[in-house]
Amino acid sequence: MKSYDIAVIPGDGTGPEVTREALKVADAAGRKFGFKLNWHSYDFGGDRYLKTGEVLPDSAIGEFRKFKAMYLGAVGHPQVKPGILEKGILLRLRFELEQYINLRPVRLYRTQDCPIKDKGPEHVDFLVVRENNEGLYAGAGGNLFKGTPHEVAIQESINTRRGVDRCLKYAFEAAEKRRAGKAWKGLKAEDTAAGKTAQLTLCGKTNVLTYAFDLWWRGFQDMAPSYKSVKTDYAHVDAICMWFVKNPEWFDVIVTDNMFGDIITDLAAMIQGGLGVAAGGNINPEGTSMFEPMGGSAPKYTGQNVINPIAAINAAGMMLDFLGETKAGEAIESCVVRIINEKVQSLAAGKMGMGTTQLGDLIASQL
Repeated sequence: MKSYDIAVIPGDGTGPEVTREALKVADAAGRKFGFKLNWHSYDFGGDRYLKTGEVLPDSAIGEFRKFKAMYLGAVGHPQVKPGILEKGILLRLRFELEQYINLRPVRLYRTQDCPIKDKGPEHVDFLVVRENNEGLYAGAGGNLFKGTPHEVAIQESINTRRGVDRCLKYAFEAAEKRRAGKAWKGLKAEDTAAGKTAQLTLCGKTNVLTYAFDLWWRGFQDMAPSYKSVKTDYAHVDAICMWFVKNPEWFDVIVTDNMFGDIITDLAAMIQGGLGVAAGGNINPEGTSMFEPMGGSAPKYTGQNVINPIAAINAAGMMLDFLGETKAGEAIESCVVRIINEKVQSLAAGKMGMGTTQLGDLIASQL
């Protein structure tokens, strides 16, 4: 039997609660599809920081490099100053493990969960590929005369040809893969042959950010001829935000930089039903990748058994797909869709019609 060793950081707040349900469902998928998951848990997070002053020791980075996949529940503690855990754990792992792609599938499971009038699951089904190691998040900059009336704050966006090209390459290949998947699901052969089912949209701000996005635009144009089955498109980030809430069906795969990707994926989460279903992956195709729910630690719900675990379960499904267990990942999402449509009253915490544990048990048993 195949087995996979996976590092787990349950984290803060409701993180351990949703992680427990995600691992439960992943184990059920393993039993169904004939593989075993070996979980290796680490206690990094707010409680450990408050006790020891330690966020993430250097030795942990080396240890995590031994794993192909990691699972993160959440970081963020009400007694820890904002930024300490987020930068010290989440961003540090993304950068030092060179998880250069942030992957966000955006799919609406039922019409009633979308806040946009007259939009259903057939309209909200796209993928955001976000560059994850550069941009404004690189931390280049500083302060002069801090705390005085003459203070200067500088934050620089770092974009390299290497970083841009590898992100674009991943996005073009993701568009091709989605095209093949849609063809397999029964789209007309002539549509597939004409490339109508694959579109990659570059999201930027070429009219104002003329240095950074000139690099992105030139890289995009240079690479496009190598992917003849993928139709290319461009939109400013502000236009993307408008069209997400007007015509989300226009999008297939979107590629963008770190900051814009962070912003548009939160908007995307709302049109797919909220952070309770939104999951993502921090991908290093050649190294260690990390998967997580997008909703954060939600400390006000800790221990109440009311938080929605579906985003966490979806993240586990993404992880299995990344590990090569594609049928298991697809089975998890299919089961989630069925349970949401048949059993779940609302995706909001405390309004689901059942508790966190009960929903996890139901999905695991129905899988």
